[in-house]
Amino acid sequence: MRETTIPLVGEPLALDLVNTLATGPDGEALDLLASPKTAAAWLGAQQALGRLTDTRANDLDLVALRQLRSHTAECVEQARQGAPPPLQALTALNVALRAAPAYPRMNWSGTAVTITIARSGDPRRDLCAELVHAAADLLSDPAIRRVRTCEGAHCRLLFLPAHPKRRWCSPSVCGNRARVARHYQKHRH
Repeated sequence: MRETTIPLVGEPLALDLVNTLATGPDGEALDLLASPKTAAAWLGAQQALGRLTDTRANDLDLVALRQLRSHTAECVEQARQGAPPPLQALTALNVALRAAPAYPRMNWSGTAVTITIARSGDPRRDLCAELVHAAADLLSDPAIRRVRTCEGAHCRLLFLPAHPKRRWCSPSVCGNRARVARHYQKHRH
C-alpha cells in the first residue's frame, strides 16, 4: 500500500474536512479518515496550523468523523448551489454542536487578558463540535456560493478561490498535471 498524502490546500477547515475523501491521480479513492493513523495525521496537520485543539489518536471516533464529513459535504454541496441543506444533515450537525457546547475562557498571557473558546466533556464530542463549528461558519458565509470543485482529472477536492479564474485545488499539483497533459497532447504527433 502506498503512502497516503494529506491534501491540505489551505482552505477553510470545513472544506479540508470534506477533502479528506479525495481521489488520487490514478482515480483511486483516498479516505484520510479510514484509519486511526491517517486521521491522526490529518488532525495533526490541522493542529499544526492552529485550527484545532490537540486531540490524541485514542480520542478519535472515526465513524463519527466520517458521518460528520458526509453531513458537512451534503450541506456544502447544497449551499454552494443556493439550495437549502438537507434537513437530516443539518439536524445531525446541530446535534454534534449541542453535544459539546463552547464557552469563553479568560486567560492571562503575562501582559493582557485573552479569551479562548473552550469545551468540556468527551474529547471525541469536542473534536466533532469544533469541526461542526467550522462547517457552520462556512455554511453561513455568503462566500459558500463561490466554492468550486477542482477541474483536475480525477480530482474532487473543493476550494474557495481567492481569484475568480482559479481552476484547480493546487496550481502546483492539479494545475501542473493539466499543463503537462496539454503539452503532451499538443506535441504527440
